[in-house]
Amino acid sequence: MNVHNAEIVISAVSPAQYPDTQLPEIALAGRSNVGKSSFINTLINRKNLARTSGKPGKTQTLNFYLIEDALHFVDVPGYGYAKVSKTERAKWGKMIETYMTQREQLKAVVSLVDLRHAPSQEDVQMYEFLKYYDIPVIIVATKADKIPRSKWNKHESMVKKTLNFDPSDDFILFSSETKQGKQEAWKAIEQYL
Repeated sequence: MNVHNAEIVISAVSPAQYPDTQLPEIALAGRSNVGKSSFINTLINRKNLARTSGKPGKTQTLNFYLIEDALHFVDVPGYGYAKVSKTERAKWGKMIETYMTQREQLKAVVSLVDLRHAPSQEDVQMYEFLKYYDIPVIIVATKADKIPRSKWNKHESMVKKTLNFDPSDDFILFSSETKQGKQEAWKAIEQYL
């Protein structure tokens, strides 16, 4: 998809605040510092529509981005960030779970993991959660540019093994620096629109 129009429409914490449209939605989930904002910005050809920050854990709401009047990207709060209290984390968990299990417009979730490391316990839980609820999932392994190409296969195997990856799901190696995986990511997303 060639994106010329993208804007944030609302930051929501409950279903009452979700946009009242029938547009398909693609949610983006991942650890606080996995590069979700960079992924969004790369896909929509913008430098900073989605705020990247040196402070992980800044997204605390469901941020709905309207893309080309055709779909919403929904950026969900990053998980696994230690500086957030347990009660705050539980609130986010509930908010994310409510959205993902009850929102009919949600067509797929892009689950971002860091290619450099084995997926965290939260990454694995997210993947299992999506599989359990039968929500289509696209795994995007970010920061591919930080690893020599010769080691990609080894890292990909490690990520897939840790997640207990289902080969019927899409798996994309991605770098916001080099734009590696951008076309593949759009192709994977477009099949759900």
